[in-house]
Formats: sequence, structure tokens, C-alpha cells
Amino acid sequence: MASSQALLFLSLTLSSLIATQSATPVAAPGPTPSPLNITGILDKGSQYKTLMRLLNETHIMDQIESQLKHSSDGLTLFAPTDNAFNNLKPGTLNGLTSQEQVALVLYHVLPKYYTPEIFETTSNPVRTQATGNNGAYTLNVTTTSSQVNVSTGVDETQVSNSIYAKFPLAVYSVDKVLRPYDLFGTKAPAAAPAAEDTGKVKAPDAKAVAPSKAADATASGADLGRRVGWMGVVVVVCLGSLL
Repeated sequence: MASSQALLFLSLTLSSLIATQSATPVAAPGPTPSPLNITGILDKGSQYKTLMRLLNETHIMDQIESQLKHSSDGLTLFAPTDNAFNNLKPGTLNGLTSQEQVALVLYHVLPKYYTPEIFETTSNPVRTQATGNNGAYTLNVTTTSSQVNVSTGVDETQVSNSIYAKFPLAVYSVDKVLRPYDLFGTKAPAAAPAAEDTGKVKAPDAKAVAPSKAADATASGADLGRRVGWMGVVVVVCLGSLL
């Protein structure tokens, strides 16, 4: 009798557990985060057409969006307005090689997600995505209580506003194109070519020789004058003795 009751109790317990598990809904997997659409972010601002064109022509748009999928540090993009590009000296962009255009665009990308608060504690110089023969191109960022300033050594501007700021991407509008010093800085004048040493004796400079000849002529004239003077004295003495 006791064993029958124990079996009945065990059976009821198992049935209850099975029913409870069946009634608990299985959580559905969350939606996969959609990739960031930088074109859409910039297009909302309606004043970044030139930057969008350069990002696409240099294929940096694809590079940035690919990095954002795998980056644990995020990225920051400084976005010059169309007016900023229009204020460049005519021919500035066309005067750059394809590689230099890539470097110019990548100079506006920082390999880290920065907020204004993070900028406040960031040490200068700040590394960008652009690189050259001397390594990574850098810029300086300074902050005040309500403003972020960016300096390249060629240009200095303020961050006018935040277009997008949600990890892993921050996009800030700037009123000037950030020109890296490595591309637009003052170039040292080229050294003058060394004079070729042929081993030949150079002819004396005519101007240098002329004064010497003049001096010799003067000396010769003075000597002749002295001789003529003595001859005159001798003639006078002789005539006096004859008389």
C-alpha cells in the first residue's frame, strides 16, 4: 500500500514538472542589429554631398562600415560641410593624387569612439586613420566647457554639432576641411645643387682682372713721367754748361 502511494506521488510530480516546462515559452532570439548606414546619417544633414562623394570614390565608406562590424573601440568621423570644401583654394582636390585623396579622407577618421567628455581627457596628438612615410597622421584636440577645437598644424576649426553619437560611431560636423600638415604643410626649400668639380683651372673673372690692369697702367704712366722729368733736368744742365 505504501509503495503504491509512493509511485502515485512520483507520477503526479513528474507530470506537474512536464506540464510546467511545456507551458514556459521559449524566448525568441533578438533581432540582429542592422549595420550602420553612414550614407543615411550624412544624408539627413543635407550638407555633406562632397564628403559622401569622396567616401564612395575612395571606397572608404565600405572600409568604415566593415570596421564598425568588428571594432571593439568604435570610430569617430569629422564631417566637413559642402561649404568647407567650397572654401578650399580652387584645384586643391584635383591637385592631389589618388593616394593623397585617400589620406585626406582618412585623416577625418579616428580609430576610436570619442565623446566630448572623452576628448577632455585625451592626450595630444590624436592618431587618425591616415598614414604616410612618417607613420600615422595626427591632429590635436582641445576642449573648453562647451566646445571642442581641432587643429592640424595647417587648419584650426571647431566642432559645430554632433550629427550622430551612439557607440560604435560618432559623427561630428566641422566647418573646415582638415588638411594634414604632412600633405599641406610648408615644404622645406630644395637644396641648391653642389657645384661640379671638374678638376679644371677656372679662368679669372674679367671684372676682377680689370682693376689690376688699370693699376698696372697707372704705375707704368707714373714711372714714365719720372723718367721724362729726369731727362729734362739733364738737358737743362747740359745747355747751361755750354753757355
